[in-house]
Amino acid sequence: MKMAAKNSSFLTEFILAGLTDQPGVQIPLFFLFLGFYVVTVVGNLGLITLIGLNSHLHTPMYFFLYNLSFIDFCYSSVITPKMLMSFVSKKNSISYAGCMTQLFFFLFFVVSESFILSAMAYDRYVAICNPLLYTITMSPQVCLLLLLGVYGMGFAGAMAHTACMMGVTFCANNLVNHYMCDILPLLERACTSTYVNELVVFVVVGIDIGVPTVTIFISYALILSSILHIRSTEGRSKAFSTCSSHIIAVSLFFGSGAFMYLKPSSILPMNQGKVSSLFYTTLVPMLNPLIYSLRNKDVKVALKKILNKNAFS
Repeated sequence: MKMAAKNSSFLTEFILAGLTDQPGVQIPLFFLFLGFYVVTVVGNLGLITLIGLNSHLHTPMYFFLYNLSFIDFCYSSVITPKMLMSFVSKKNSISYAGCMTQLFFFLFFVVSESFILSAMAYDRYVAICNPLLYTITMSPQVCLLLLLGVYGMGFAGAMAHTACMMGVTFCANNLVNHYMCDILPLLERACTSTYVNELVVFVVVGIDIGVPTVTIFISYALILSSILHIRSTEGRSKAFSTCSSHIIAVSLFFGSGAFMYLKPSSILPMNQGKVSSLFYTTLVPMLNPLIYSLRNKDVKVALKKILNKNAFS
């Protein structure tokens, strides 16, 4: 403990190592991820605007999709601008307070996304398995309560991790081997035992991934059972098409998140972890609006109406 105290200090800032230290690829990567970020911002804000302006999209399904786009836009904006700076600046520093703030909001929006995806799965279950009771079961009050639960779980998860991280004593070596302030890279810089933090990671991440995953699996098991009882081929294909976009989004998000956080660091080195984390910090927020718009007939019809209206005016 004395040695730890000698080698540690009250850090005022961290240095983020970035995605890579190879100077030849910094500028190409800057423009690549800048392009990803522009597509993410335009796609998610466009979907939010489209849903807001079209009254026939004011249904529970699009209410949750509206919030999914909002979450994707926010947590991409928490991470990507700072990552872009690492490609063009010699010393990509972030203050201790800024690092803890980034960690909190990143975790808040990521945990919220996991639960909003489970709420969307429940919505699809009610729509397909109990269509006659859909408007009653998914009333505005129920949707609002589900949304409060989503953001409540996001706040609880973010607070648990951030509070534990603020209790860690960091070494004088403040170089964080990542392009953002994430849990595992920060724990590598700790001078004291991180047993409690690692336990919190497995418990809280286990809940934040486990509960939504179980909810989604149960919902889709019941949906599949209901679809198999539909006699017409057209009815089956229509039911499958309403769920396909959500299944793709869930697979991308939970697959990359579980791969990053639920494996010991000895199995997944941090350099590989940085690449893995790109999926849920950069690619998932960019792909979600594309998945839900290109594979959704209602969204495409609404977009055509707005474009035709603008062209006519």
